[in-house]
Amino acid sequence: MDYPALIQSISEAHRQAQAGAAGAVNRHLVIRNWLIGAYLVEFEQMGAERAAYGHGLLKQVAGDLRKRDVPGTSPDMLERMRLFYEGYPQLAVISAPLVRKLAGGENPDRVSAISAPPVRKTKGAEPRPLPAENVLRFSWTHLTELIRIVDPWKRAFYENECLRGNWSKRQLQRQIGSLLYERTGLSTDKAAVIDQAREHGLGTPQQIADLIRDPYILEFAGLAEKSRYLEKDLETALLDHLQAFLLELGTGFCFEARQKRITVGDEHDYLDLVFYHRVLRCHLLIDLKTRAFRHGDAGQMNFYLNYWKDKMMTPGDEPPVGLILCTDKKETRVSYATAGMDEKLFVSRYLIALPRPEELQALIDEDSARWFQQQQKQVE
Repeated sequence: MDYPALIQSISEAHRQAQAGAAGAVNRHLVIRNWLIGAYLVEFEQMGAERAAYGHGLLKQVAGDLRKRDVPGTSPDMLERMRLFYEGYPQLAVISAPLVRKLAGGENPDRVSAISAPPVRKTKGAEPRPLPAENVLRFSWTHLTELIRIVDPWKRAFYENECLRGNWSKRQLQRQIGSLLYERTGLSTDKAAVIDQAREHGLGTPQQIADLIRDPYILEFAGLAEKSRYLEKDLETALLDHLQAFLLELGTGFCFEARQKRITVGDEHDYLDLVFYHRVLRCHLLIDLKTRAFRHGDAGQMNFYLNYWKDKMMTPGDEPPVGLILCTDKKETRVSYATAGMDEKLFVSRYLIALPRPEELQALIDEDSARWFQQQQKQVE
């Protein structure tokens, strides 16, 4: 065996093993979410068509699961799991052994109800259900898009095209958004429309790297996410120094999170740093940009603040404070986002307690210059 062939063989072995590991995690995540949906329907609805308790139960379940460190079980996600169970009953064939193993002989009737979900009431003919093994070829992010489609024929169309084209989640979203199904139905030459969509695919096909970086996969596997989403060494270095700087001030800052994931629907954003100030009883949300300030940055921070006020504040907390840091030396801007804060007293209090913008601006400028100098020396 020649040396290039050796390297190629090792690389291929790694790729195959990586693909298998990611695929196995995804398979277990999908089955877990189906089982959670099954338990919710069986408990809440007793197999009936309509829920008895509504969204209130999901909030209670989500809160209790969070206390037990069960990831990916927000009220919105629990609702998707319930819809997933109802929309893909064919997974009972694969899940049944796991249900029996998890439940043991504790409640035979419960195991039977989940392993053989009730037949859905249908209106007229429906397409043949996708085989369970094919359902498990989708990632959970794909499935969250598919379960939104109520029309069974439309869903079957996108299932088939997604599998044939190995679409990424983004590509699936775009094809649904472009009304490919509707356009195909209205066209006299339906094959031409589909062939064109396949030939001129929007975006790149699903890659194993997409699955490995999937936030749901990372969360389910208990892996840290921050290393996946810091694109530049400069950003990492600045965040390291900024985090240490604020903690060293000794004015009440408590570090809470780094690369905090903000999920609304199926879209994910990441807050660079989150601190809590013991004296002011408020959170400080920091968004770092390794470039000059853009007007859209203020809108993004306003989004973070509104999300935090709606989802993350607890009784006794003051409204959060947003801090945007930009590293372009000529146009560095440091701004506190105070939109929605009507209490002038509180505004003046936090301006006194938090570090002056000039201090943070100098810190970022000095760090940026030092980092670039180090990189230049390495090149030389």
